[in-house]
Amino acid sequence: MKKKYLVSIMILAYTTITYAQESPKPVSRPDSHAPIGVMGDHLHKKGEFMLSYRYMHMSMEDNRDGTDDLTPETIVTTVPNRFFGMPMQPPTLRVVPTEMTMHMHMFGLMYAPADWITLVAMAIVLKQEMSHATFQGGMGTTELGTFVTEASGLGDTRVGALIRLMAKHNHRLHLNAGISFPTGSVTKEDDILTPMNMRPTVRIPYPMQLGSGTVDLLPGITYYSHHEKIGWGGQLTGTLRIGENNEEYSLGNVFQGTVWTSYMWAPWISSAVRFTGTNQGKIDGIDPEITLPVQTADPDFQGGTGIDGSLSVNLIGQRGLVRNHRVAIEYFIPLTQDLNGPQMKFKSNLILGWQYAF
Repeated sequence: MKKKYLVSIMILAYTTITYAQESPKPVSRPDSHAPIGVMGDHLHKKGEFMLSYRYMHMSMEDNRDGTDDLTPETIVTTVPNRFFGMPMQPPTLRVVPTEMTMHMHMFGLMYAPADWITLVAMAIVLKQEMSHATFQGGMGTTELGTFVTEASGLGDTRVGALIRLMAKHNHRLHLNAGISFPTGSVTKEDDILTPMNMRPTVRIPYPMQLGSGTVDLLPGITYYSHHEKIGWGGQLTGTLRIGENNEEYSLGNVFQGTVWTSYMWAPWISSAVRFTGTNQGKIDGIDPEITLPVQTADPDFQGGTGIDGSLSVNLIGQRGLVRNHRVAIEYFIPLTQDLNGPQMKFKSNLILGWQYAF
């Protein structure tokens, strides 16, 4: 009798241990993370790490001043060149950017030393290309030729913390506190085609540089909630420049607000709609090495306001080797754009991402 009782206990213990090993904690909701383009959207539990990778492809095309579209011919005949009076500088702009693409790789690490705080770090690698049309020196609308400038390398590096303010029922609220360090170059050079049909190597204008050159503060606040299959959230963030960089300027401050709502179609998939408003200031100061008859060299022709819309999908693995691995995609298009002076228009943005917490 005792022997049967002991065997029964051993079988029960084996079953319990086996079930515990084969039944890990439940997989989180696919929409427990915001759309992949939202940074610093969630905290982790004490002792948890998360690795992430994002790839972003952004494109710009054609030009606009305020809310009015401009042709290259209009720009080179009506927009004054702020460097006119310097040697070989024409009275109007004579070089016009026509298209820009940016490829960005973002590598992230998160760690939670306690339930109420999660530490974050992100390294960025960039590759940018900008196409231009050069018009003959002086006046008129005769196109001389085209050229492309390129810049690639390490961008600015971000570190920070997410600090919980509230976690009640399905409602989450936390502070975003970060710092961006100037690891991206602001002195990149490339060959250009001038209106005098020369091809010198020069320092390329501000939008093509890889960093800000300044230490930047990254404050923010993030809210998220969900009920049954529906989720929603919002985030307010800023990028505040501290002083000026070694090239005698600072990029404009950036303020951004975003809201989203999501729907969970199944335990492994959700989709979301998001709207994002951005305000970016003009450049303060000027780099004395950037003096070219092109709009991107003018500090006043930088920044503006706009609203973008995006659609996204979040996927999360349920079992086996893909368990708890997240894959996500988000695609943006502009809804409104009001730009400070002639600038290229934002065309589209695609973000692909992978996340894994352990």
